[in-house]
Amino acid sequence: MPVPDNHTFAEIAAVLRAARRIGVVSHLRPDGDALGSLLGLALSLEQAGKEVICLNQDGVPWHLAFLPGAEKVLKPDGNVLDVDVSVALDTATQDRVGTDCLHALSAAKITINIDHHPSNPRYGQLDYVDGTAPAVGEIVFDFLTSQGFPVTAAVYDNLFVAISTDTGSFQYSSTTAHTHEVVAEMMRGGLNTARLSNLLYSQNPMRRVELLRTLLNEMQFRADHRIASWNYTQATKQRIGVLPGDTEGLIDTLRSIDSVIAAVIFEETREGVIRVSARSKDERVDVSAVCAQFGGGGHRLAAGATLPAPIETASALYLKALEEHVERTA
Repeated sequence: MPVPDNHTFAEIAAVLRAARRIGVVSHLRPDGDALGSLLGLALSLEQAGKEVICLNQDGVPWHLAFLPGAEKVLKPDGNVLDVDVSVALDTATQDRVGTDCLHALSAAKITINIDHHPSNPRYGQLDYVDGTAPAVGEIVFDFLTSQGFPVTAAVYDNLFVAISTDTGSFQYSSTTAHTHEVVAEMMRGGLNTARLSNLLYSQNPMRRVELLRTLLNEMQFRADHRIASWNYTQATKQRIGVLPGDTEGLIDTLRSIDSVIAAVIFEETREGVIRVSARSKDERVDVSAVCAQFGGGGHRLAAGATLPAPIETASALYLKALEEHVERTA
């Protein structure tokens, strides 16, 4: 669906068809939509005869290593790549791909920006940003099919993972009839949703269960149990031996509590900053607006920010702002 201020799918397709070598990248600490949309597009472009380089600064986390083509996703090695065009997917601001990826793709004459974050400032030479789309994977599907690019079983698998993860397995209010129509069309093409859902949601290692137990023991509440939060410390990471991706979906445990309308996880990083991940299940509570107070952003019901350490100070500051927002709006 056309969106004001966007370039058209046809314009983007023309640039990709004319390109010799294409770099495709997604945001730091990639989730299912970041990697699924990246690989879905990249595998299709390869089938169309293009040389494609897939990049992510943090690589592929263990829980998404089953994605078809995951082995193609490289970490930057410090070199500037010989690419004509770069495509950033699911990346709200250009710096979110990471400084190493920015350097690697700096020779690209054209940057294409395909995203669904409403706060995206349209940093590409070609932009397609649809803040109403539940997942970038859905946008990529619409792009590929409308422009006649090849779609294979591997493309379908990646785009389903992108859509399923960013819709909360089709639970979130952003899910539309079109979302289900996209999945139905892929199923008619042979997509096995049961197999992929099992790989996505039923393969937890014991350390992740231990992490969940820690969250349940340490979670805190305020605003009459309408806000739930957890401080995820370096000490916890070291004790359990966590790997990247182990926290995926944990915030939904907090969000699922009946009285809770906003959930937050504060993660202490080795770099000395605190990453904030916030979720809302009440349209009146806009966590992106709260995150914006701290230089972050995202979606109304899912957003993030970065605050300076220590974690106790950062969490207290953010929770005070969130509680004030909840008291005003809900």
